[in-house]
Amino acid sequence: MGDTKIRTAIIGAGAIAAAHARGFRAHGDECDIVGVTDTNREAADRFAVEYDIPDVHAGVDELLESAKPDLVAICTPPAVHAELSIRCMETGAWVLCEKPLCASLEELDRIVESEKRTGCRTASVFQWRFGSAAQHLKRMFEEGSLGAMYTGVCNTTWYRDQAYYDVPWRGTWESELGGVTMGHGIHLTDLFLWLAGEWLEVKAMTGTLARNIEVEDVSSALVRFRNGAMGTVLTTVLAPRQETYLRLDFEEATVETRGLYSVSNDNWSIDRGERSQEEASDPVIERWNAISGDVAGGHEAQIEHMLADMREGRRPDTSGDGVRRTLEFITALYKSAFTGETVQAGSIGPGDPFYTTIHGGQG
Repeated sequence: MGDTKIRTAIIGAGAIAAAHARGFRAHGDECDIVGVTDTNREAADRFAVEYDIPDVHAGVDELLESAKPDLVAICTPPAVHAELSIRCMETGAWVLCEKPLCASLEELDRIVESEKRTGCRTASVFQWRFGSAAQHLKRMFEEGSLGAMYTGVCNTTWYRDQAYYDVPWRGTWESELGGVTMGHGIHLTDLFLWLAGEWLEVKAMTGTLARNIEVEDVSSALVRFRNGAMGTVLTTVLAPRQETYLRLDFEEATVETRGLYSVSNDNWSIDRGERSQEEASDPVIERWNAISGDVAGGHEAQIEHMLADMREGRRPDTSGDGVRRTLEFITALYKSAFTGETVQAGSIGPGDPFYTTIHGGQG
């Protein structure tokens, strides 16, 4: 793409679209927002005025044909994410799509097939990977500074009342594509899986305890990783005191983060336990303190990486296999909950009802 600014566009002008617009504006030296569309024309008009977007388009086809974007942010309700991602790539645009990226592993394979045909890429919004502390922790683990990983705790304990679910597209398998596991816990679950590495098996339960919805409002899972580590994943929207909490116990230290919807360096901590008293100079703490920058894990950070990937022609970290790990885990979690089985990584493929529908037709 050379020195030319990347042309970006936004499909969907709801609340989450603002994070994309702010992210694009923060990188105005790299990209321009050239258009927006929404099924609600008044909402699109207001959004365009607020974020100084030059053109509002009557629909997706008009936006793709007239604005000719290089990168499209998809910010619609989930049911149409896969369809829109493929449509955008077929016209030559890369895609940054809100979670959940798609409804099933089958849909993900259709997205990957379109990538192969077009040479474009679709990345899922998994913004928590891109915070400076998370990136630093990933490097430390991969280089061996922390030793082996043993255990992990991944808790998304949020609160959503019934009114939240009274929006027409929420609370159903068909339109929201899942419950709290897919729509809320997916953020921290993805960060956990990305940091810990390949998972081997999962055993899970789900329940609908309080909200009048057809999907789950609570889920709990046990997971074993290829490196031998074991962990728990708890997700709920019934917790009056909200918190996002991740704890990783390594051979050399315990690393934790506490926050809610975004975390920066101050939300992370490292504890060497008794080892911190053994030496005046602690190489693990010194390595942790060598973190560069203080970038929150948010849309702005992921957009920066996405723009760089486009410039360099690289596959984004949250596309292809980078998103499959998380979607396959969530699919396996649902399969385990519905069937009572322990589900192995790589076991859900064509011919399995959970490959084509994330709830296997049992939701």
